[in-house]
Amino acid sequence: MSIIKKSAAITATVVVAAFGAGVFFGPSISTEIEISAPAAVVWKELTDGTSYPEWNPFVKHLSGDLVVGKHINVTIQFEGKTAMNFTPEVLVVDENAEFRWVGKLGFRGVFDGEHYFRLEETDEGTTILHHGESFRGVLAYPLIALVGEGTKNGFEAMNQALKQRAELKA
Repeated sequence: MSIIKKSAAITATVVVAAFGAGVFFGPSISTEIEISAPAAVVWKELTDGTSYPEWNPFVKHLSGDLVVGKHINVTIQFEGKTAMNFTPEVLVVDENAEFRWVGKLGFRGVFDGEHYFRLEETDEGTTILHHGESFRGVLAYPLIALVGEGTKNGFEAMNQALKQRAELKA
């Protein structure tokens, strides 16, 4: 095999591996915040999508039945950008503990995001909110390079707003 063919084969392998890696594992964003309220209070605010327009600076709309296997309607908006609507599938609804969904761009394997909210109640009666998303798909790395910082900022803004709202209701 000529040196040119070997170089082309190696280059093609590296490119396929780099993009293919996103299909099985990919980048993730994780945040957390301690909230001075019991998990039940945080859960009530987190799962009341009808109140999101009042307080949520990132997830502007959430509606639908929070039932595993069902699709919900979600609207997110990055600061200064146009709102985006999508219909993720609910994966986990564990009252006062975890809410998780998976959304996809186009069809599964292109750009999938598994979004989670996990509530951890402490011995002191506070709640630690673990909020993040894991991304997979052939476009996971390139798209997160573009929107990762804005996504993390949106999560952190939502966390802070949820903290303020839940602490007022506690």
